[in-house]
Amino acid sequence: MTDRFPREPFSILIVCTGNICRSPTAEGVLRAAAERRGLPVRVASAGTHDYHVGEAPDPRAVKHASKRGYDLSALRASQVTLDDFSRFDYILAMDRGHLRMLRSIAPANARAQVGLFLEPSASWKGEDVPDPYYGGPEGFERVLDMVEEAAERWVDRIEGEGARR
Repeated sequence: MTDRFPREPFSILIVCTGNICRSPTAEGVLRAAAERRGLPVRVASAGTHDYHVGEAPDPRAVKHASKRGYDLSALRASQVTLDDFSRFDYILAMDRGHLRMLRSIAPANARAQVGLFLEPSASWKGEDVPDPYYGGPEGFERVLDMVEEAAERWVDRIEGEGARR
């Protein structure tokens, strides 16, 4: 662990619907990007619904992530809670629908900044991270492409903000 940041590590929660494909993929990719740079970042993911709490990520998400060197196998789905708004620096939605939902339930005194995971991407054109279930194997690969780029930009941003802490 590096001592470049005098306070606790940055903390990021990534949110989608059921927390079994898009958000755990983003969690694994962002955690790996931060680790490669030696940055102290706590990354988690959650769903807005309780459909899959306690379940492992979708096997297709695990398979496609594994082909790129990301291990999602130990992750388990959870549901976002109101406490998360005080426990995390950032809560990032995978799409605008979940962003609206998160903003509607955020307490007035929320510490977390709520935004879109893709926003810092250089190629972001306002699109959402698509649900890979509708795109077959290519859908999971597209999600990984989008998430990898955004994760690198988040690590850049965290590194810059950490230097100012």
